[in-house]
This record gives sequence, C-alpha cells and structure tokens, in this order.
Amino acid sequence: MEDYARLFETLLERVADYFKTTVELVRFKAVSKITELGSALIPNAFMIGMIASALLFLNVGLAIWLGYVLGNVCYGFLAVGAFHALLTLVFRLFFYKSLKRMFSRQLIKALLK
Repeated sequence: MEDYARLFETLLERVADYFKTTVELVRFKAVSKITELGSALIPNAFMIGMIASALLFLNVGLAIWLGYVLGNVCYGFLAVGAFHALLTLVFRLFFYKSLKRMFSRQLIKALLK
C-alpha cells in the first residue's frame, strides 16, 4: 500500500512539474510574440509618422497654392478639405472591409507563426 502512495505522490509531483513547465513555456512564447510584434510595430509607426508629417506639409502647401490660384487662401483650404472628405468617403465605402480583413489576417499570421 505504501508503494502505491509513494507512486501516487511521485506522479503528482511530476504532474505539478509538467504544469509549471508548460505555463513557463506558454509565457516565454507569449513574450517572444509580443517582442516580435513590438519590434515590427515601432519602426513602422515611426515611418507612418514621417509620412503623415510629409503629407501634412504637402497638403498645406497645396491648399495655399490653390488659394492663390482661386483668389482666396480660404478657398484652397476648403478645396483640399473637400478632396480629403471625398477620399475618406470613397475609402470607407469601398476599401474599409477588405483592408480590415487583410490586417486581421496579417496579425493572426504573425501571432500563430
């Protein structure tokens, strides 16, 4: 009887060790995935910020130039604003769902890699 108790105790210890090892492995895999995604996101966020800054200055310059062409600087800003509103509407109506699906697939692929 004592042998069974000792065997059961040994089995419980091994199960506990297995559980601890599995939890630690999952934790390391999660840290690895988060680090991989973070290291990919930070340079991309920087590039998006630089592109957004360049586009902002280009849009302001275009608005001022259009304003001179149209005879009033306000008209230039209104024209550029209207163009962006129209572009946003077209994007939302035609490209939003496909882009959302594409980004979701890419994120899932990166997490399951």
